[in-house]
Amino acid sequence: MSDLNGKVTLITGASSGIGAATAVLFARSGAKLALSGRNEVNLQRTHDECLRVLPAGAEQPLLVIADMYSEADVARLVDTTIKKFGRLDILINSAGIIEFGSIENTSLEQYDRVMNVTVRAAYQLTMLCVPHLIATRGSIVNVSSVNGMRSFPGLVAYCMAKAAVDQMTSCTALELASKGVRVNSVNPGVIVTEVHKRGGLSDDDYAKFLERSKTTHPLGRVGDAEEVAEAVAFLASSSASFITGEHLHIDGGRHATCLR
Repeated sequence: MSDLNGKVTLITGASSGIGAATAVLFARSGAKLALSGRNEVNLQRTHDECLRVLPAGAEQPLLVIADMYSEADVARLVDTTIKKFGRLDILINSAGIIEFGSIENTSLEQYDRVMNVTVRAAYQLTMLCVPHLIATRGSIVNVSSVNGMRSFPGLVAYCMAKAAVDQMTSCTALELASKGVRVNSVNPGVIVTEVHKRGGLSDDDYAKFLERSKTTHPLGRVGDAEEVAEAVAFLASSSASFITGEHLHIDGGRHATCLR
């Protein structure tokens, strides 16, 4: 995937988890990065890690503090990126949040928060980036989830949001194929990040969740963010030049199982 070298890549959700791991991997590959996140301290930490692995002479990442809940911030993110680099080759929609709850107790506020950050912002960002990606015959990788393809109780809003991301991936892949833009998604299983604890799980509950998840993933373990980042890089690169509309599971086989 050496052809990522010099490619202008915009990554949302880069302040932690899969987005951060992807940023570091792309930095190591010599990509020109525009990194976005809400938390300035965490985003700076990602920036510092990128600097540690950047090839000699490579350009430092551009940091854009942005709340994906804000239309103005999303528009500013695109404008700032294009102003800095003059083009866009790769868009990675990684920003997302989780809300726990069923149809009986998930509030409309929770529903709106998940859908706005995970779906609406990705839709707006993609819409704004498409003209630039057409110009470079670039690619888009959306970070979805096994929850977009499979149903799980207690996560109704999150599952709905990821299903929407999958449909956006499929539809835009068909719409943009004739213009040379590829669109794919990665659909991880349980990956060790902070997203579940930010969604409300205590440290103890999260530890129990990870332990149980070893039994729900056929490979007998949970994944790490770097494993997902490798799949993102593959789909974004010319190694996947004949792949579009794909939903690539990185889930230890969980999508192939029945609910346990």
